[in-house]
Amino acid sequence: MASLGNAMQRHRRVIQAIQWLVVCFYVALVVVPAFMPLPPEDAHLYNNLRLFAQFMFWGIWWPFVMVSTMLLGRVWCGVFCPEGALTELASRHGLGRAIPRWIRWGGWPFVAFVCTTVYGQLVSVYEYPQAALLVLGGSTLAAIAVGFVYGKGKRVWCRYLCPANGVFSLLAKIAPLHFRVNEEAWKRSTERAPMVNCAPLIDIRHMKSASACHACGRCSGYRGAVELAARSPAKEILATRNKDVSREEVMTLIFGVIGIATAAFQWSSSSWFVQMKTAAAEWLVERDSFTLLQDNAPWWLLTHYPAANDVFTWLDGLCILTYILGGGFALGLAVLAPIRMSARIAGQADLSWRRLALGLIPMAGAGVFLGLSMLTLSHLKAERLALEWVAQVRIALLAAGSGFSGWLGWRLMAPARPLRRLLAFAVYLLPLALIVAVWAAAFFM
Repeated sequence: MASLGNAMQRHRRVIQAIQWLVVCFYVALVVVPAFMPLPPEDAHLYNNLRLFAQFMFWGIWWPFVMVSTMLLGRVWCGVFCPEGALTELASRHGLGRAIPRWIRWGGWPFVAFVCTTVYGQLVSVYEYPQAALLVLGGSTLAAIAVGFVYGKGKRVWCRYLCPANGVFSLLAKIAPLHFRVNEEAWKRSTERAPMVNCAPLIDIRHMKSASACHACGRCSGYRGAVELAARSPAKEILATRNKDVSREEVMTLIFGVIGIATAAFQWSSSSWFVQMKTAAAEWLVERDSFTLLQDNAPWWLLTHYPAANDVFTWLDGLCILTYILGGGFALGLAVLAPIRMSARIAGQADLSWRRLALGLIPMAGAGVFLGLSMLTLSHLKAERLALEWVAQVRIALLAAGSGFSGWLGWRLMAPARPLRRLLAFAVYLLPLALIVAVWAAAFFM
């Protein structure tokens, strides 16, 4: 592993070439399909660029970026991400201004994730390349602008403002690969070497978490103290101290990744959503109020593609907002309450509810992958491929995610007295059971 990390450090030009190949691929798949007509009814993934681009972005790209982060850390960010490469390039040749305090606010990853997720659903980003160009292209332009103004050869956007940063930071905690820093070896080293340009602005010497590390390999071998190494997927979470877990980080996990994301993935197939919208429409009709039933919103605000018979009314938009935000925060509260209660029952000074909540990361990661893979499967189903294996794989993923999270919770409570530990663990299992039930209802009912 150490040799691989050192090879990444030596062959920076190869990594840069990979980054620019991905940039070209990204731009082509984002821009070109947005100016193509709707695919004919007999179109397939292999003969229509619009369908191919949708499948690559939402069916392959994003689901397996999440998987790679859980397995390899944030290697996507450091080696492949087009936004990261572009914002760093802009920063290298930009104004180089100091990073203001408002950008450093820890809540931006949560806010950006929620806004991007909700807005993407309103404009149907998964289905239409015009919406994808608006959302993804807008994010890329913002990344370039931030890079041009702030920092010098840094990734200020990635560290503080990227909508996916909070998710990646959480999932990287369970990656079995990471760049390990030996502080003692660093202190003993007499090597004189120029400081590493850490693009995501990490204090490498004191780095203990894989959350912010982009796994780019630039610091591998530095002062004989940094190396790529294997570790237990549970090691970082079990070793985390109360003071190392921020409130914003846990809010992103509970209300963002578990709450908002789950509601966003499921609203279109939810019977509750249909009932809510039907009841609202009937109430409006009974009162001769038809303003919200009009479908004259522009496509960049609400889905509006008459040629595809896909048009959202203002009521559709309000119901989507209500379901995702209301349902997401309700699910988040239903998860948060037993986590806080469990930590209180355990009665350990070194186990805050925020630290205990980190045990939910494997379950959250499984949920994100399951949600994104719904898009993968919809494309494969349209190609009439056999999908009898899907139910078994979904059950296995739910079992693996909940099982790993359950085991982490049990280990985190280890110092507690036996009776307290059992009672606290029983309460801790409630949010896991709820999350599994929500996904099971979406898939099997």
